[in-house]
Amino acid sequence: MPELRIKWQRLVDDTGQTCSRCSGTGDEVATAVGMLSDALAHLGITVAAEMTELRTNDFLQDPLESNRVWIGGKPLECWLHAEVGKSDCCGPCGESQCRTLSVGGQGYEVIPKKLILKAGLLAAAEMVGS
Repeated sequence: MPELRIKWQRLVDDTGQTCSRCSGTGDEVATAVGMLSDALAHLGITVAAEMTELRTNDFLQDPLESNRVWIGGKPLECWLHAEVGKSDCCGPCGESQCRTLSVGGQGYEVIPKKLILKAGLLAAAEMVGS
């Protein structure tokens, strides 16, 4: 059975905390994974979620690696022709500016499930067509 892998990476500090932006995206990823699992089961595609932690030292070297989503091995922004940006964040992120996405002129700090679903369906369509 083919597998669609969804990977989400976020900053987790030494006390196990993440920022509200990453936390919100995590909730959206979990919801989208469940919805995609239900929808794609009819096509014989399983959906697997992978959540990885970016440690503080790695985050400080490249803050835009936090709150990042890959679907089927490709960054979410590639599926959606989105632009990556950055804005001030809070909590464990300190003074760093964190990843944002812009799709069709709409900016997002928390990545909504609708974008994850759209990218997941595009990836599944490629899987079915191959």
